[in-house]
Amino acid sequence: MATNIPYGSQQAVVVQSAGLFAANMQRNTTLNRLTGKMPQQADAEGTIRKQSSKTMPIVRAVDLAKGAGDEITFDLINPLGGKPIMGGDYAEGRGRALSFSQDKLRINQSRYPISAGDTMTQQRTPHEIRSLARAHGQAYMDRLGDQSILTHLAGARGFHNNVTWAVPLASDPEFSNIMVNPVKAPTKNRHFISTGSGIELLPVNAGEVTIANTDVFNMDVVDAIRVACENMPLPPPPVEFEGDMAATDAPLRVLLVSPDQYAAFVQSSNFRTLQANAMARAQQAKMNPLFMGEAGLWNGILIVKMPKPIRFYPGDAIKYCASYTSEAESSAIVPAAFGAGYAVDRAILLGGQALAEAWGKHGKSGSPFFWSEKELDHGDKLEILVGAINGRSKIRFDIDHGDSKQFTDYGVTVIDTAVKLSA
Repeated sequence: MATNIPYGSQQAVVVQSAGLFAANMQRNTTLNRLTGKMPQQADAEGTIRKQSSKTMPIVRAVDLAKGAGDEITFDLINPLGGKPIMGGDYAEGRGRALSFSQDKLRINQSRYPISAGDTMTQQRTPHEIRSLARAHGQAYMDRLGDQSILTHLAGARGFHNNVTWAVPLASDPEFSNIMVNPVKAPTKNRHFISTGSGIELLPVNAGEVTIANTDVFNMDVVDAIRVACENMPLPPPPVEFEGDMAATDAPLRVLLVSPDQYAAFVQSSNFRTLQANAMARAQQAKMNPLFMGEAGLWNGILIVKMPKPIRFYPGDAIKYCASYTSEAESSAIVPAAFGAGYAVDRAILLGGQALAEAWGKHGKSGSPFFWSEKELDHGDKLEILVGAINGRSKIRFDIDHGDSKQFTDYGVTVIDTAVKLSA
């Protein structure tokens, strides 16, 4: 007997919504590959909140047990410090307490309606409008998710803009609502800029960023990033891909670069060797697709092209934190003398626990995604809506660095570089 799910059926809502959520979790994108697998039932520590691996840049929680409210809590592990107890010195009662931090973020629903036309539209077109609308709705929500993740990680939306951006410019009155949680400028100890031969903490002079159009992204910058990580008191934790047998002996971090940064890097180095390095490491990481194609591996840094540039043109403002001990944000502009045909693009270095992503549950579908079809005008017109309940936020702690407490973007560091625009 054939299964028939009629229009308006609650079962249709659940099936469609579950399919949308499954498709989003499995989307073949760079940013989705940077999210760890959800824990199995035996992994009680993470299963409490259905929280994914802490060794990947994006920590995802699917808190389907939550019945109400718009806030989800993440459990995050703070590092231990201090001296060991040597020889026969008395140790009992001197144990250092484990420190567990909780990071909270809000979730909200986002909805995207699509008109499927009227009766005559359906009559005239050879296409199945309902199927096309569903596919386009799914693609739009996937794009919105990836761009929201990128914006939160970068600590800025930037000013590159075209029709493929689902996240509007920060000047848009709806920007804050769409991002759900505040987009936080990089902390002072996680914000660097290229010098052309290395990197330095973001320099500002008289309200302008100190940068020349020769301060590009190149091999020297990658080497300097590795050195900076090794000299930091608490660098972004290495990323551990599932099954990576070299994760302990040869730790990795992931560097997302814009298409123009990538193009400049390919021209300034023997990139084929770096691609070969990435392919060799893929052999030890269950052929993870992130290592393949246009990725390159050098000095413990996996260089991957990001889907959209986070870009600042001459005259645009870059937000930054002027103090290690404050989250207060200041602004400096890219100088007009920087040069026509050039811009500043932001590379994003990712370690573990860089961003938290939370998913809620829709009351009707029982899934983070939901789907609706509604007939209008006495059944003549059809409108289709796809939606999701989620929220994202960069993970930040006020960490004791020994001599002072510093606000620290735990798993993400940004590097601003000059780029010559390709068009």
